[in-house]
Amino acid sequence: MYKNIFFLSLFFSGFFQAQTTPVMNVISQAVYYDGYAATVSDPVPPGLIRLSNAKYARKLTDTELDSFKAKIAMRVTIGALCDNYDRLGSVYLAMVPKNQPTYTINDVNVKRIEVARYITPFMNKNRSPQEVPYTYDLSNLYNVFHDVVLRSTYDMYMELDVFGVPYAAQNEVAGCSGRTDVFSGTLTFFSTDTGATATDYNSLVPILSYSRLNNYNSTDVTGETVRIVNFNLTNAVTNARFFVISTPHGANSGGEEYVRRQNYTYIDGVQMLTYTPGGISCEPYRVYNTQGNGIYGGTPRSFAEWTSWNNWCPGNSVPIRGFTLASMTAGSHTLKHTIPTAVFNQQQGDVYLSVYMQGKSNSTLGIKDVKTIDVNIYPNPTSDFVNIKSETEVVSAAVFSADGKKLAETYKTNKIDLSSYSTGVYFLNIVLKNGITFKHKIIRK
Repeated sequence: MYKNIFFLSLFFSGFFQAQTTPVMNVISQAVYYDGYAATVSDPVPPGLIRLSNAKYARKLTDTELDSFKAKIAMRVTIGALCDNYDRLGSVYLAMVPKNQPTYTINDVNVKRIEVARYITPFMNKNRSPQEVPYTYDLSNLYNVFHDVVLRSTYDMYMELDVFGVPYAAQNEVAGCSGRTDVFSGTLTFFSTDTGATATDYNSLVPILSYSRLNNYNSTDVTGETVRIVNFNLTNAVTNARFFVISTPHGANSGGEEYVRRQNYTYIDGVQMLTYTPGGISCEPYRVYNTQGNGIYGGTPRSFAEWTSWNNWCPGNSVPIRGFTLASMTAGSHTLKHTIPTAVFNQQQGDVYLSVYMQGKSNSTLGIKDVKTIDVNIYPNPTSDFVNIKSETEVVSAAVFSADGKKLAETYKTNKIDLSSYSTGVYFLNIVLKNGITFKHKIIRK
């Protein structure tokens, strides 16, 4: 983590030393309000759209889009007002139908990708520092900003999101009694061609945007934390680069915030990414946590203490993870993300997951529609039968042993009989009518 901080520091110092580096102030000191309350009627800063108390958007002009250089840095600055707890915030690129004068947060015609996420510190507005910066390398967006096909179809907006509530601060922070303003937010871009080579992506596939996962009411597989998404490529793609952002939440006793668990991401049944959130020291961000809290405590913690439990640090940006596939064929593909050991104690908490893909094709792909498939496979473990519940008809389901031997296959049925098999682990290869294929692990008890 310290290495990452060091490289980001070098990345930004190079920008600030360059006299010709364009600086683009997209959102400046916008005030955010109680995220649970009705949208306020306070005046909106010029040029912005208030999508909710927790989200502002601003359209990027053609001149601004043309000004982006090959190396792009983004800085988010969150200022302390009347929320003294750690909260989630994000930055989105929203692609709005061309010349549509405005839009709402639930506009189905808007394509959106989450490009960055952060966690606010515990801040008391009466103590310094009164703001916290987050920095990101978003050079991969160069091609999106300059894509003439996308720009002829969509207007591009940047959205800065930070959710907050003022209730604790109204009682605990001097000057916050009766107030509902929670944070201020600023979004700034820097770009340069110095030391940079522009990428040549010409495809963009939004796959998941802040998708909510748990194992009790919002997962694709009953009893497990799994998200299955199908997406279609009309042409073959090379250098397909996937961007993944996720954070576990649940502050209850034994909640997902405090237990580090492995995450797995698969493409077409092949494991592509494995990671466990956290694993860093939060000490570098203690300075921003000016309100006393139970996460940082009164004295510094050792690296071992931090890495034994923390999934993220209040005051830090969330890592943007990813992987690259050298080539992907035209047609249907399936992304599966799973956290097998997630418990969600007391049926509380969530994992928020965002994924998008960029790549290169012989013809411009632009933005493709993505379908999330709800498939429930239960019970698991099982002593006899496994049921497949799907809104799309099941064409076939093949049973494989753990060593890859095909044992049986059924057709056009949603019930698989495992009663004759020995106890152990098996794999189902399921094919749906719309061509979606995915694998799922079953335990015979």
